Amino acid sequence: MVAHVSDFGLARLLSTTTDSSQKQTSTIGIKGSIGYAAPEYGMGSEVSTEGDMYSFGVFLMEMFLGKRPTDEMFKDDLNLHNFVKMALPERLVQIVDPTLLIREVEEIPATAVATREYNNEHEIEANEVNQEANVYKCLVSVLEIGLACSVESPKERMNIEEVSKELHSIKNAFLGSRI
Repeated sequence: MVAHVSDFGLARLLSTTTDSSQKQTSTIGIKGSIGYAAPEYGMGSEVSTEGDMYSFGVFLMEMFLGKRPTDEMFKDDLNLHNFVKMALPERLVQIVDPTLLIREVEEIPATAVATREYNNEHEIEANEVNQEANVYKCLVSVLEIGLACSVESPKERMNIEEVSKELHSIKNAFLGSRI
């Protein structure tokens, strides 16, 4: 048995023949998973890495929003990409999966500082607020990658090298804020 890794947004028809040396695949019958397959596939374009990046972008947004591109709310011209694009960055807290947030807040300004009274002195609790602001910034950055990967035009999509670099940068920023 041989394992294969592929884009879950595509299904190729594999014709089975009795002679294993004559296996053929056909892209004539490409069927995309609704919401994940790149728009150009619906117009007969060849399978491409740009199409894979589109699917990756949709999947990335799905993970951070907890919403599938096939959810009932996505009808007509509203899709996952447009939903995120309209919300960022001001309404991030309203669209992101709440389990990803430290605590729910309406908006976290980068300059916000909470204070509390302690033995008649004010102690600045900037660490927690800065951590929340950093989580907010990281979430916006990840969703912006999802948007950049899922733009309509294949030539304008981020490539995997850029995505990898950006995700590593976001990870380092996120982990740096937790120390």
